[in-house]
Amino acid sequence: MRFHSSSPEDRIPARAGVGLKAEHYRTIIDTAPDIGFFEVHAENYMGAGGPPHRYLSAIRERYPLSLHGVGLSIGADRPLDKDHIARLRLLRQRYRPGLFSEHLAWSTHDAGFLNDLLPVPYTSETLQRVVEHIDQVQTALGCQMLLENPSTYVAFAESTYAETDFIAEVAKRSGCGLLLDVNNVFVTSTNQQWDPVAYIEGYPLASVKEIHLAGNDRQADETGRPLLIDTHDRPVEDAVWYLYELAVRLVGPVPTLIEWDAQVPAWSTLAAEAKRAEAIMFANRPERPRHAVAC
Repeated sequence: MRFHSSSPEDRIPARAGVGLKAEHYRTIIDTAPDIGFFEVHAENYMGAGGPPHRYLSAIRERYPLSLHGVGLSIGADRPLDKDHIARLRLLRQRYRPGLFSEHLAWSTHDAGFLNDLLPVPYTSETLQRVVEHIDQVQTALGCQMLLENPSTYVAFAESTYAETDFIAEVAKRSGCGLLLDVNNVFVTSTNQQWDPVAYIEGYPLASVKEIHLAGNDRQADETGRPLLIDTHDRPVEDAVWYLYELAVRLVGPVPTLIEWDAQVPAWSTLAAEAKRAEAIMFANRPERPRHAVAC
């Protein structure tokens, strides 16, 4: 079954947005900044009411909204949590987000939820399971889901697909859209010694309907090689901006989010990152994108 991502009045514009944080509620409501959209983590708004919903409702009246999940555990070798899906459905009905996305990862076990997004092996068995889970979510929510490429630190020996090929096959079989996290491309490529330019050029860009940008922490492994951690706690670095320019030249302008989830800065810092993303987006807009985004 194929789904449109949203109704026309709720769609996210091809502009830059930022992740909505409680620290900035009042500033946004009081000053109405010129921002393309806001994105929230779904799990932060699954309560019935209270101040978070009051502020989000006021902001949603003025701005388009995208919903980003971190708890579905799409890649888990176990059934999805039906209660969690039901809460997502209610949240979608309440706020009419223009886009809904989740991670290609797993985070559940017999003991409950793990405080991490863990990678999956790229095998036929995993492919079938991920497609079935996406079908379940899209049917329950009545909308298309975007699947985000992961940030990884190790590779599975049993993988039989390249990551980009695996994601392309998931999108083809499930009809989901894709969220291209450019920082995750850079983090994973550095950690696994891949070519990030080749990764983006080989990505199924025609299915990309949103891009994420974020900061990362540069460390080193036991051999002294660079080890990047996807921390979302600092500005986007130059190498990631360069990859973003490449992605825009290939796919054209799409909604682009600045993620900053820890050590949240002043609103002015976030707004400046968004303005930089938007400037790059339109400065590198191709006349004829090589990969036209599928509707």
